[in-house]
Amino acid sequence: MKSGYVAVIGRANAGKSTLINVLVGEKVSIVSPKPQTTRDRILGVLTEEDYQIVFVDTPGIYKARNALTDMMMRTTENSARSVDFLLYVLDGHDGVSEEDFNLIRKYKALNVPMAIAYTKIDIMPKENIPLDMAKFSDAELDIDVFPVSARKGTNVRNLKNFLAEKMPEGEKVFQQDIVSDKSERFMISEIMREKILLKFDKEIPHGIAIVINTFERNDNGVYEINLDIVCERANHKAILIGKQGRAIKEVSSFARQDMEKFLGGKVFLTTYVKVKEDWRDRPNMLREYGYEDYRGEE
Repeated sequence: MKSGYVAVIGRANAGKSTLINVLVGEKVSIVSPKPQTTRDRILGVLTEEDYQIVFVDTPGIYKARNALTDMMMRTTENSARSVDFLLYVLDGHDGVSEEDFNLIRKYKALNVPMAIAYTKIDIMPKENIPLDMAKFSDAELDIDVFPVSARKGTNVRNLKNFLAEKMPEGEKVFQQDIVSDKSERFMISEIMREKILLKFDKEIPHGIAIVINTFERNDNGVYEINLDIVCERANHKAILIGKQGRAIKEVSSFARQDMEKFLGGKVFLTTYVKVKEDWRDRPNMLREYGYEDYRGEE
């Protein structure tokens, strides 16, 4: 039996969470076109007959601008140091940049085995792929590169088999039917945040937190969920609610459908919008809203 941890790292919005969801075969991380979608260290567990890979989904790499993003970058850095393998996800659609090469060299210096997932090949000119592969040779980077499309499943099986071979011998970390270390409560809050990111796009900045007040399953099998959507400005609250409450009703309905699919039961969802100015720079609120400052093992 082979078993180990793979940290999935890379620049913001490179497609890390989408790739992990496909590799695991279940939705364990939310996705949206916005950077900063992933805020926490989320584990996605792939278990096969002869191996188990625990994927560590990390926040995208970018310059920290507040206490929350500073915490997110520490989470990524510490996760990279405490795993058996690193998978650097590079957005092939955007092309290979010097910034990517600098980051790859930085993480290679940790002396953790590493490979590249060159993603989104389904939405880029095919002739660009060999040109970018040549850049790795020119940069004198001796590293395995897997051009993949998570959306189409292209080359995903080869990547999965390669990673399985790289895992050390060991027992399973998680039981057979577990696909994530996160609770249902956490996933419900993430589904709500995902739908807000998708619906409002550039209208609402990244300063949205979801606080679950009530998460109960009644005797009739219906889940009662009461949550707060926390934003940083009064004008953001007005946008989230919309004229005569239409926007919040629409996004709540959108989220409820995914919650029901995830939970396998009916959901009665109640949402409120609250303003907490600059909560992302207030450590006490970060803790209150459940954001971990993952510092790795001592």
